[in-house]
Amino acid sequence: MNVTTVVIGAGHAGLAASHFLRERSIDHVVLERGEVANSWRRERWDSLRLLTPNWLTRLPGSAYDGADPDGYMTMGEVVDFIERFATVTAAPVRTGTTVTAVRRVDDGYHVVTDQGLFRCRTVVIASGACNRPVVPAFASAVPGDVEQFTPFDYRGPSKLPEGGVLVVGASATGVQLAAELQRSGRPVTLAVGEHTRLPRTYRDRDILWWMDASGVWDQHHDEIDDLTRARRLPSPQLAGTPDRSTLDLNALTDLGVQLVGRWAGLRDGRALFSGGLRNVFSLADLKQQRLLRGFDAFADLPPIEPLPPTRVPATSRLHLDLTSGEIRSVVWATGFRPVYDWLDVPVLDPKGNLDHDGGVLPSPGLYALGLPVLRRRKSTFIHGIEDDARFVVSHLADHLATRP
Repeated sequence: MNVTTVVIGAGHAGLAASHFLRERSIDHVVLERGEVANSWRRERWDSLRLLTPNWLTRLPGSAYDGADPDGYMTMGEVVDFIERFATVTAAPVRTGTTVTAVRRVDDGYHVVTDQGLFRCRTVVIASGACNRPVVPAFASAVPGDVEQFTPFDYRGPSKLPEGGVLVVGASATGVQLAAELQRSGRPVTLAVGEHTRLPRTYRDRDILWWMDASGVWDQHHDEIDDLTRARRLPSPQLAGTPDRSTLDLNALTDLGVQLVGRWAGLRDGRALFSGGLRNVFSLADLKQQRLLRGFDAFADLPPIEPLPPTRVPATSRLHLDLTSGEIRSVVWATGFRPVYDWLDVPVLDPKGNLDHDGGVLPSPGLYALGLPVLRRRKSTFIHGIEDDARFVVSHLADHLATRP
């Protein structure tokens, strides 16, 4: 099949690209290995809600219009929202079509799929940044009677064996799973490394209202001093609960979760944790306080009493015997990575990430969307895709116009 543009992925990023391609009358097809919004359907746990409030959830020309603007969408509601957008925009999606190779040819690209070959002049990669969970190599040495899970195969506490759980990672995923498991009656130990602490609300407004109104989220990628680090930062410790409660390490301690340092290694069946929790907590507290003071300055408001610091445990275990039966399961909340094993174009950096400049790859006619801080700090959030997709499709249209 011949087409001008192939978009890979029918999540919110790929569908936003399709919207702007249609606006410019650029013929295209959107290829999706599963269904529309496939990752939201298949790769999320049952109780997950969006971190962003409903009033902030929007796609080009489509915004939340329900009765609970300050609530947080469930996964089913997210799927419905994205499906409606695909229907309204009449996106030319081909579901059940897996891309197996993308190759550069003289006049553009060949996109090879399990449903045939697509010849095109331009490609937009919108396959997501969370295709595969990151699990350390030493996970293979965890004793066999300790079951291991990632956020892709975790659905809820009932799927885990009874007994203690070691959750590894303290980003949004880690703290949410630790809280859910602790509330289920399982004793939870949380291994904490670098993290981003945020209150759910500040001065009676959602913290993400402040991020949006103050312009923090609109900071451009070429204005960030250490862009590589910004793209690697863990997601903030937030949860989208109806009561808008803060879910930080203090809240987990109050629930009874035991905090330990970063899981640094495994020796003879014993998990080894790093020390220095006090320094890790202090750094997260300091960054949070700087951000909140910036919001005060933006609103021209006098500072208020600082939030309580993260409480350091009186004692923190430096090792844990995984053969003792105390821990029956491990949940790896250690991040995700994209997968591009089908991409036969030299545009990957040494770590396997796309080497791009604001979504523009060094191979002419090849673009990316939906990656962390692609063009702005808000790039990976649903509401952040509109500006990115508009720019990328504009650049793509200029490329087509200059290369007839």
